Amino acid sequence: MDTKHQSPEYLRQLIREGQLTHHTSGMAEDYIQANVVILPSTYAYDFLKFCFRNPKTCPLLDVSEVGSPSFPYYGQQTDIHTDVSRYRVYRQGKFIEERDEISDLYTEDMVSFLIGCSFTFEHALLESDIPVRHIEEGHNVPMYRTTIPAQPSGQFAGNITVSMRPMTMSQAIKATEITSHFKHVHGTPIHIGNPEHIGIIGIQNINVPNYGEAVTIHPNEVPVFWGCGVTPQSVALDAKPELMITHAPGHMFITDIKDSE
Repeated sequence: MDTKHQSPEYLRQLIREGQLTHHTSGMAEDYIQANVVILPSTYAYDFLKFCFRNPKTCPLLDVSEVGSPSFPYYGQQTDIHTDVSRYRVYRQGKFIEERDEISDLYTEDMVSFLIGCSFTFEHALLESDIPVRHIEEGHNVPMYRTTIPAQPSGQFAGNITVSMRPMTMSQAIKATEITSHFKHVHGTPIHIGNPEHIGIIGIQNINVPNYGEAVTIHPNEVPVFWGCGVTPQSVALDAKPELMITHAPGHMFITDIKDSE
């Protein structure tokens, strides 16, 4: 199926019916994709502050009303119970399970957050002839936990997570310029460096990502790292809310809003 040119509504329907279960990179060209964090309302204010204090890794797009399965702007006719192809469930800061819907876990006390995702700007990179290697190789983007601390807010504290796309240095400069126009989906890179220098941000082995899958890095290329919306999953290990639900890495919420908006 050509998921690149399908509408968000149609793709969410396939996800809801269990017909589309894999990662969403490259889908719904021109539409914004989002990371998802769902929390009991008692944690919502601290998490809201965490997003505002860490806009490169957690650029906040939209917040639901308490108990609402939809969003005021980015998905008015959506259902957060079912419209993500894979969810992750955390209890007391520990990962419990992955599942394909959360209807039995979502209560009237929950608040859902949409956070900008770097999948959104990949179409702009491709249009400028900048390679997106994980799309070329047909799998999920590699993501790495770093030693770069996020700005804390209440119980939410810890180090940020980054996603990586390899390219030549000249392409990296061009990609930085392009993504400067995408501040709502992580904006410019956090780090650009040779593979042997990535230890400076706490990555010991570029071929062993913490999430996603490793990609080929050609001899003339450098890894380019962007902030990643998986960061809340990392800080959840320290925040330890009694329940936290997120998207599984690479399985994004496809919104109704176009990049151009």
